[in-house]
Amino acid sequence: MEKKVRKKIESIQREEITAYHIYCYLAKREKNSHNKEILTNIAKDEMGHYNDFKELTKKDVKPSRVQIFFYSLLCLIFGLTFSLKLMERLEAKTSIDYSKLEQHYPGIVKIIEEEEAHEKVLLDLIDEKKLNYVGSIVLGLNDALVELTGALAGFTFAIQNSRAIALMGLITGVAATFSMAASEYLSQRQETGRSVALRSSLYTGLTYAITVVFLITPYFLIENPFVNLGVMISIVIFIIFIFNFYISVAKDLSFIRRFLEMAGISVGVALLSFGIGWVVRTFLGLDI
Repeated sequence: MEKKVRKKIESIQREEITAYHIYCYLAKREKNSHNKEILTNIAKDEMGHYNDFKELTKKDVKPSRVQIFFYSLLCLIFGLTFSLKLMERLEAKTSIDYSKLEQHYPGIVKIIEEEEAHEKVLLDLIDEKKLNYVGSIVLGLNDALVELTGALAGFTFAIQNSRAIALMGLITGVAATFSMAASEYLSQRQETGRSVALRSSLYTGLTYAITVVFLITPYFLIENPFVNLGVMISIVIFIIFIFNFYISVAKDLSFIRRFLEMAGISVGVALLSFGIGWVVRTFLGLDI
C-alpha cells in the first residue's frame, strides 16, 4: 500500500475511533431509552469501521481527545440535536475521502452506505424537547434584539450618558421581559395546555432577559456612550450569528438568508432609532 494512502486511512481510522467515543458519551448521558439504544448501535458501527481500517494499517490509532472534549462540551451547551447534526455534516465530508480510497479497499462502499444510514437514523430519532420551543426562543430573541437595540441606540444620542442609558435600558428590558413572557403565555394558552404555555413563556422570557444582559453590560463598563453603541452592535451581530448557525444546523434551514435578514432588521432599527435620538436632542433641547 502506498505511504500516502496509508496515512489517509490512518487519518480516517482516527476519525472513526473518535466518533466511537463521542457517540458512547452521548449515549451515556441520553435519558431517552430509544435514543440511547440507537446511539449505542451507531457507536458499535463506528468501532466496526475502525477495526476494518485496522486490518489494513495493522496498527492501533488513538482518538482525538480534543474532538471528544469539543463535542462533549457542545452537547452540554447546545444539546443532542445540534451536536449530532454537526457531526453528521463532518462525516459526510469524510465520505468523500472514502470514495477516493475505494480502489485500494473495495469494502469501503459498505462503510459509505453505513455512514449514510447513520444520518437517516439520527434525523428520525431526535426528539429534543427544547427544539419544540424554538418559536418561543425566536420570539424572545427577535423582540429583544429589535426593541432594545433600537432603544439603546436612541438613548445613546439623545442622552449621551452611559450610566443613565444603562439604567434606562435595564428598566426597559426588565419590563419588556415580563411583558413578553406574559403575552407568550396568554397566546399559547389559547392553543395548548397550561404546562406547555408556561414553558413557552419561560423560554421567551429567559431568552429576552439574557439578551438584555448582554446588550446593556457595555454601558455599565465603558464611559463613552458611542463606543458602547459600537460594542453593543457587535454583540448583536455575534448573537445573531451564533443563534442562526445553531438553528441552521439543528433545523436544516438556510443560514445566510436568515442571518442577513435578522441582522439587517436589528441594525436597521438601531440606525433609525439613532436618528430619532438625534432629532429629539437637537430640536427638543434634551440635555442630561
